[in-house]
Amino acid sequence: MIDYLIVGNGLAGISFSEIALQNNKTILVFDNNSQPSSRIAGGLYNPVVLKRFSEVWKAKEQLDFAFPLYHQIEKKLQVIFDYKIPILRKLASIEEQNNWFQAADKPNLAPFLNPNLVHKKYQNIESSFHYGLVNETGYLDINTLILSYSEYLLSIDALSQETFDYNAIQFFETHISYKGIQAKHIIFAEGFGLHANPFFNDLPLDGTKGELLIIKAPKLNLDVVIKSSVFILPIGNDLYKVGATYDWKDKTNIPTEEGKHELIEKLREIISCDFEILQHFGGVRPTVKDRRPLVGTHPNHKQLHVLNGLGTRGVMLGPFLANQLFQHIENDIPLDKEIDIIRCYKKNRN
Repeated sequence: MIDYLIVGNGLAGISFSEIALQNNKTILVFDNNSQPSSRIAGGLYNPVVLKRFSEVWKAKEQLDFAFPLYHQIEKKLQVIFDYKIPILRKLASIEEQNNWFQAADKPNLAPFLNPNLVHKKYQNIESSFHYGLVNETGYLDINTLILSYSEYLLSIDALSQETFDYNAIQFFETHISYKGIQAKHIIFAEGFGLHANPFFNDLPLDGTKGELLIIKAPKLNLDVVIKSSVFILPIGNDLYKVGATYDWKDKTNIPTEEGKHELIEKLREIISCDFEILQHFGGVRPTVKDRRPLVGTHPNHKQLHVLNGLGTRGVMLGPFLANQLFQHIENDIPLDKEIDIIRCYKKNRN
């Protein structure tokens, strides 16, 4: 009998798989590459909401759990996908400078916001009001993580690339059966694909489309991330990721001319040098209306669980939430009320 069938091999699925394996559980992962949001994500992580200079929910707990796990995976797979890099928030006015100083004074934000502004002049970027420096930041090369982890799962015979068939689940008192496979639990970590899941498609997963460019800009010479109306992330060889857009209506993964135009316009407001667009991506982020993840156990089928709604902060949230769900299933430790899907079913009943 397998302990866990895991549907989805993005940030959420990989995090749960690794925690299960480290706890000597057996797993079988299903992933048919149908949901690209993890793979095309910017991969940036930072513990602060830079629009409002406010703390990300449980930022310190997320960081403290996520990065030891990622480094264990790097060591196991003998790859590097975590890159530490400073994020500089380009300040647009005296008012924004004052807001930065006020935020950096707050005890919960002091570890993350440097109180001294960065006055460095970056080539081809005008910054009259300087930059705020965020601590404990970087980016994950998520594509490398997913490809490497998929190869590892194949090597231990723990990955199926077939499309998961919800109708093939048979329920028993202590387990489920799926096409002849007996398993104690199923974890659904499908991202926006949750909409096709008949067991959890009543959850308020909204989905926000994001588009991203990869540009070549030899005259930019950046060794930091610049965050303004868009982010500019150096990835080596004069290449930069530029993102991202937010579209709440379009639920497709197809890049659009509108998205491209928006990114180019915002980029030109920040940099004054020429650039060449090499690639253009689109994907739907698994966002939730109340801005909290969807984690928990099905109200009628105790063997079915969901790990979803990571939104724009999957790098930090994925491991933290996966561990909460694992501890909930294995050790009956209650989930944080803000993430537990019980909140959604309670709303539906009211």
